[in-house]
Amino acid sequence: MSRKLFGTDGIRGTVGQHPITPDLVLRLGHAVGRVLKRHEPNPLVLIGKDTRISGYMLESALESGLNSAGASVVLLGPVPTPAVAYLTRAQRASLGAVISASHNAYPDNGIKFFSAQGTKLPDEWEQQVEAALAEPPQWADSAHLGRARRLDDAAGRYIEFCKGTFSSHLRLRGMKIVVDAAHGAAYQIAPQVFHELGAEVVAIGCAPDGLNINDGVGATHPEALVREVIARGADYGIALDGDADRLQMVDASGRLFNGDELLYVLAADRLAHRQAKGKPRGTELGGVVGTLMTNLAVELGIQRLGYEFVRAKVGDRYVLEELHRRGWILGGEGSGHLLMLDRHSTGDGLVSALQVLRACAASGRTVAEQLAGVQLFPQTLINVRLQPGQDWQQNARLQDETRAVEAELAGTGRVLIRASGTEPLVRVMVEAQDAAQAQACAERLAATILEG
Repeated sequence: MSRKLFGTDGIRGTVGQHPITPDLVLRLGHAVGRVLKRHEPNPLVLIGKDTRISGYMLESALESGLNSAGASVVLLGPVPTPAVAYLTRAQRASLGAVISASHNAYPDNGIKFFSAQGTKLPDEWEQQVEAALAEPPQWADSAHLGRARRLDDAAGRYIEFCKGTFSSHLRLRGMKIVVDAAHGAAYQIAPQVFHELGAEVVAIGCAPDGLNINDGVGATHPEALVREVIARGADYGIALDGDADRLQMVDASGRLFNGDELLYVLAADRLAHRQAKGKPRGTELGGVVGTLMTNLAVELGIQRLGYEFVRAKVGDRYVLEELHRRGWILGGEGSGHLLMLDRHSTGDGLVSALQVLRACAASGRTVAEQLAGVQLFPQTLINVRLQPGQDWQQNARLQDETRAVEAELAGTGRVLIRASGTEPLVRVMVEAQDAAQAQACAERLAATILEG
């Protein structure tokens, strides 16, 4: 059975339009509660959210739906998505729920879930929820309704978890760091983590008003961070997205590093750590998982380190699935979703930033110095918004144009055209050794889609 509501990262859409309406979210909570009740008599669900104004409404609806099925709820308030994953494990909860649309603008919102182990749930579980959602509700009687309470120190617990992933003998003293939380879920937590590790912190994007999440700041708009790092004379800048599960970094010169480059730094750091202990290369990681979008230069660089490199479909859930399948621990994508399964069960922008800074402190080299042998191939990415009912996959002209572009690149680049898993968009990516050629080819393909 295929899923109708769940996409690659939960359920997402515009608030007030199907499926992000309070009545459907209440029914969703009820369906989730019923699925949980099949396996345990008194399920407990943690609910976290980001800073969107719609979070108040959806939190109440989800809580009511869960309670109506006999599931109890712990409200965490605004915390990062990876905080919910961690706290679900730490609190021995049955399930974690996050109300967030991640990097999208404030009119959107969504809901995603974590297992009791703090991991993404399989398609089969989502199918069970959708099946329960289609059935008539079975309201619990008053004696068997779920309860709700608040975990007042949720942020503090997660701060300590993040700090615990940083080497205990290292400090950030003497380092100035600009932290951009995208006016999102980490607006209080992110500055505190780096401050408590000794850094001088300059906070931007840390004043949410319910309407400004991801608005000109954060990992999707790193130009604000670049300006602030240069203006403040900072050593590094750290940009998170609205739910703080992705990362972009900036160095003192204003150079921006994306997830592909940071993935290479993390792989090289693991190799150096193993070699310092006299262990053969590759024995810890086994290999590294990227995506179809990972820059070819990074793939080649990781292979030079002695690691196998494989590509998964775009989306951190697919990277995670491939890591589990192979028994590896390190993977990620250019958007900044980085996975280190010996540090956390899910992608975590704060933990990833700390691991990159740890690599710098341990090696005595900057991020740029660690990337000296990796020169990214130019990539052009164009997002094309689809018209209702538009079937781009059956576009014969697009197929012809794609073959023409691939022939032009003649093995010196790549073409990737894929649908977004969260928005009505087609993403057109062209990678080539020449930036102008990549741009021109991508524009040709995008124009073909627009013409229908």
